Amino acid sequence: MFGLRPVMEAIEAGKTIDKIFVQGGLQGEIYSELKKLLKKYNIRPNTVPVEKLNRFTRKNHQGVVAFISEIPFYKIEDLLPQIFEEGKIPFLLILDRLTDVRNFGAIARTAECVGIDAIVIPDKGAAPINSDAIKTSAGALYNVKICKENNLAHVVDFLQQSGVTVFAATEKAEKMIYDAHFSEPCAIVMGNEETGISKEVMHHADEKIKLPITGKTQSLNVSVACGAILYEAVRQKMVGEL
Repeated sequence: MFGLRPVMEAIEAGKTIDKIFVQGGLQGEIYSELKKLLKKYNIRPNTVPVEKLNRFTRKNHQGVVAFISEIPFYKIEDLLPQIFEEGKIPFLLILDRLTDVRNFGAIARTAECVGIDAIVIPDKGAAPINSDAIKTSAGALYNVKICKENNLAHVVDFLQQSGVTVFAATEKAEKMIYDAHFSEPCAIVMGNEETGISKEVMHHADEKIKLPITGKTQSLNVSVACGAILYEAVRQKMVGEL
């Protein structure tokens, strides 16, 4: 979707905005109205050069391009109390700036299969939740709640204050996933495909965990690694119920 008025109408109609890109230096009365609307609905725009907008569409975008999400977004501050009230042990997944749509879709598929209560992603720097992501997830994205948040470090702090242990997956950890305790309320953080978990989020995490790697290849695809960790968590939860 593009154009000032169409984007504003979509926001006012309650459409879920996945990402919105605004041309740097854009001015004018209508743009001022858009800025007020974005602030009202707590939507953070990505300021980009006009060349990037032109790659999205060659039509008259008026300096604004928005992508409408096919799924709703939630806030972890609202969702976590509901999980506790339902008598469930929170089982959460945080994806720190994953950019590959297919990785995201594959992870969402596994997460839904193992019963993840919610996937938390940043509102900037994350893979778009588009038709490719939904297709790769085999439709799982329709069935797992997605929380889009401004600051993942603040999310980690909130979870810890709520009694949730946060595990950061990194090959630099000393502790193996088999030595971690996933049976209590927990959140698992997976990082960016190239740079891993951001320093700020890593610093706030309770524990750092890793998978054993004995071959010459020193790293796993993030969706494969995530699947292995999630299923170890499921194994521990099932053993705890016996």
